[in-house]
Amino acid sequence: MKITINTSIKADLKLCWNAWTTPADIMQWNAANDDWHTTRSSNDLRIGGTFTSRMEAKDGSMGFDFEGTYTNIIEHELIECVLGDLRTVSVSFKEVDGSVQITETFDAENEHSAEMQRAGWQAILDNFARYVENISKI
Repeated sequence: MKITINTSIKADLKLCWNAWTTPADIMQWNAANDDWHTTRSSNDLRIGGTFTSRMEAKDGSMGFDFEGTYTNIIEHELIECVLGDLRTVSVSFKEVDGSVQITETFDAENEHSAEMQRAGWQAILDNFARYVENISKI
């Protein structure tokens, strides 16, 4: 089963792309809620390159590595990857009426409900949108 989420960001396409792919930026927005944070991130943005983000509960009770390998990249348009558990993810970036529309489609996993996964990934995408809109004002 595939799940699709999206957002619209009032910012420049290049700024959105860079914030999505730069480890220092990823560490600022990559969390579903205030109880979590990303403690480290690495990104080799090329086909066959890998990425890892260490996501941890702020209270230290749990954490995991979110990681994968890039399978397709069209600069400022599309990022596709396969995660460590072999699920696929596709992220498209499209300029629409002065905003950037980001659409993310991913394979659901079997441990959590589809609605829980949709809500968690959407919360992270919403954090990304807030982060980018804030830094675009600087």
